[in-house]
Amino acid sequence: MENMVAYDGFYKGKSVFLTGHTGFKGSWMTLLLQALGAEVTGYALAPDQEQNLFDYAGLDEKMNSYIGDIQDFSKLQNAIESANPDIVIHMAAQPLVIESYKNPVYTYGTNVMGTVNLLETVRKMPNIDVCLNITTDKVYKNNEWLWGYRETDTLGGHDPYSNSKACSELATQSYRDSFFADSNTVVATGRAGNVIGGGDWAENRLVPDFIRAIQSGEEVVIRSPKAVRPWQHVLDCLGGYLHLIWKLSTSNTLASSYNFGPEDDNIRTVESLIDKVCKAWGESASYRVEGSDTFHEAGLLRLDISTARQELGWQPKWGMDKTVSQIVAWYKSFSEGKNALELCQKQIEEFFLH
Repeated sequence: MENMVAYDGFYKGKSVFLTGHTGFKGSWMTLLLQALGAEVTGYALAPDQEQNLFDYAGLDEKMNSYIGDIQDFSKLQNAIESANPDIVIHMAAQPLVIESYKNPVYTYGTNVMGTVNLLETVRKMPNIDVCLNITTDKVYKNNEWLWGYRETDTLGGHDPYSNSKACSELATQSYRDSFFADSNTVVATGRAGNVIGGGDWAENRLVPDFIRAIQSGEEVVIRSPKAVRPWQHVLDCLGGYLHLIWKLSTSNTLASSYNFGPEDDNIRTVESLIDKVCKAWGESASYRVEGSDTFHEAGLLRLDISTARQELGWQPKWGMDKTVSQIVAWYKSFSEGKNALELCQKQIEEFFLH
C-alpha cells in the first residue's frame, strides 16, 4: 500500500510513539499511521485475546514494538527515549467498564499512573512536538442528558473505568499547566464515543460478542437494549485524533480537549445497532433481549462535536449504514480466509480516498 497524502502530508517521515498499539484501536492506528508514511514505535502489553488484530495483521514484524506495562516507569521511559519521537499518542488503558468493577486497583493504576508515567517522561524530552492523551466520552459526569456533553462540562464518572479516565484527564491538565505552559510540546486530550469496526475480539463488547455468537451458530444476547451510545467507525475516531494532532502542530491557540463523535444518526440504542448488524449480516442472524447488566453503566451518552467541527474543520465521514456495512464486510471476508492486513488497508484507502 503506497503512502497516502492526507493532512497535507504532515505524517510522512514523522516518528510516532504509540502506547496501546497491540489493542484493537491501537492496531488500526498503527496501520493508519504507516499508511500516512509515519514510522511507528509501539509500547503495550501483549494482546490479551487469542484472536487479535495485532497478530493477524503481523504488526510485530512491521514496526518497532515494545511489550511492557505502562505502569513500569523505567521500561516506558527507556522505550520513549530510544524512539525519540516527534509525536506521542497515548492509547494504553484498561478500557472495559465491567473489568473495572472486577479489578479497580489495576484499572486506576493503568489509567491514571500510566498516564502520569508517560507525561513525566515527555516533559523531559523537549523535541516532542505534540502529546495526545486519548480518553473517552465516559469522562463526563453523566446526568443522562438528552443533549451532548461539551468539552467544558464537568468531569466525573460512576464506575472505576469512567472515573479513572476522568482522573487521567485531570492529571493531563495538571501536567499541561504545570510543566508545558512554556514548552514547545503541545499537550491535549481526545474524547471519543463508542468505537466499532472490524478486527475487534475483546470480551464484553457488543460487536465482538455478536461475531462470536454468529460464528458459533447462536442467537445474539443483548442485556441493555435501550442504552443509547454515540457509535462511530474506528477510522472516523482515529481520523479525528490525527486531524487534531495535525492542527495542534501549527497552532498554539486551540483548546486542549476535543470531542470526536458521530452525527446524530449514529447516536442509537444498543438494540437499534444490533438490529442493523443482523439485517446486514443476513443468514438468519438474530438476537434476543435477556435480563439486564449486573453492573451500573450509563444509559444515555451523547457527545457534542461542534467544537471540533468549528475550530478544527473536522467532521465524521461514515454514517451508520456505511459503518455497519464495513464491519460486516470485514468480518465476513476474514472468516472466508482473507488477509486481515489487506482488509484494513483496503478500508483505510476507501476512507481517505472516497
